[in-house]
Amino acid sequence: MDSTHFISSEILELSTINDILFQNKKIKLSEDAIHKIKKCRNYLDDKVKNQDKPIYGINTGFGSLCDVKISKDKLTLLQENLVMSHACGVGEVVPNEVVKLMLLLKVQSLSYGHSGVQLQTVERLIDFYNNNILPIIYTKGSLGASGDLAPLAHLALPLIAKGEVVYNDKIYDSQDVLTQFNWEPIELKSKEGLALLNGTQFMSAYGIHLLIKSHKLSYFADLIGSISLEAFDGRLEPFNELVHLVRPHKGQIKTAERVREFLAGSELIDQKKAHVQDPYSFRCIPQVHGATKDTLDFVHKVFKTEINAVTDNPNIFVGEDEIISGGNFHGQPLALALDYLKIAMAELGNISERRIYQLVSGLRGLPAFLVDNPGLNSGFMIPQYTAASIVSANKQLATPASVDSIVSSNGQEDHVSMGANAATQCFDIIYNVERVLSIELLNASQALFFRKPLKSSALIESFLGSYRLEVQFVKEDQVFYKLIKKTIHFIDDFYIENELLFD
Repeated sequence: MDSTHFISSEILELSTINDILFQNKKIKLSEDAIHKIKKCRNYLDDKVKNQDKPIYGINTGFGSLCDVKISKDKLTLLQENLVMSHACGVGEVVPNEVVKLMLLLKVQSLSYGHSGVQLQTVERLIDFYNNNILPIIYTKGSLGASGDLAPLAHLALPLIAKGEVVYNDKIYDSQDVLTQFNWEPIELKSKEGLALLNGTQFMSAYGIHLLIKSHKLSYFADLIGSISLEAFDGRLEPFNELVHLVRPHKGQIKTAERVREFLAGSELIDQKKAHVQDPYSFRCIPQVHGATKDTLDFVHKVFKTEINAVTDNPNIFVGEDEIISGGNFHGQPLALALDYLKIAMAELGNISERRIYQLVSGLRGLPAFLVDNPGLNSGFMIPQYTAASIVSANKQLATPASVDSIVSSNGQEDHVSMGANAATQCFDIIYNVERVLSIELLNASQALFFRKPLKSSALIESFLGSYRLEVQFVKEDQVFYKLIKKTIHFIDDFYIENELLFD
């Protein structure tokens, strides 16, 4: 197995990123990427040396200060001041796994040779990535329009021996870690600070992390929903292929197919039913889960385009002898996609909570609250409260962030995407959905015990066999938060093949 991923102009796929992260691969620039970076930097150095014409962000101020000309002897100080002054993040610390993705995606974007950075700057970012030296970045501060300025400033600070990093699970001043590795601080050249700070890598890293998580939870929603269907003595007819071929949404067809595969060979699903129909939370699993899958496909397409793009400003085109100030840093495509993802994933939590409610309601031969001696035992009453609280919070978080905009930089930056807020809200929603699905699995596993001696499918029985090594049948009341926590860890740790995640 190759333990190195080469950064190149080849399309970076979501499945590739998943492999890089799961296999803990190192990254390295390809020869083609090295050539492009050097060629662009040499071109820019010649431009700065041979002309005095103002070029935005290279020998001018930034934002509304774009008309202020900067002398050649101040260009390094200009870039360092930019990084320091823009590091204004506050709030919670960005999770390490997202920061590592930010490093990877920033390197990818700079590798195309349209940003004018030094090769050693990109290679230092790679050194940080490969040695798990992760800059401390904060969740609040980006408007998602001039790029993710504040978060990316915190990402760049350690390059110039400023700010803090996490290394070996401890927080260090950046200078101390540079000294430990015998690295000199990078002396930023013209445009480099702007290239590092302009870009959408905060939003993109959150989006990629959450897309991988969402694909996994989409799979689990189908699997856990199938277990709940079994426990509720549900009917299989609503999953018949004929139903979905006459309304052929891709996600709907896929969900029904998955559920049929999960339940193949089940004694429970094949037994005669006393009821004619199931509630919507069971009967409409293909339609609801499927709509989320279709949303994931759309969001996947948006982020795949973004992570294979140049998103800083200005853009340098060596072959055309052009340096153009545009707006590729604007996060509107990501903001809209993240808001869409928020809504779609919140719905997986909503329908899951309804199945939880049905399972604890004492219907279809199941004991009230899924425990013997209800009354003396409260059983699974309150986990449903917890799920209800979470889905209510998700509804509030799912309010679109992208409909807002606040003027900044003295009116120069007069429309912003608020995609960074959408990203952090989406993070909360998706981790909340994992919690709700964990509560559903806890309940469905408990309910299935009351269907013995009949068995579910071999696949489900095997899955539950692994789960019950962590969480056993609850005979009487106990401390439930520990069971929920174990279930969350079980889902989080459960490995699913790429082809199942991204098909």
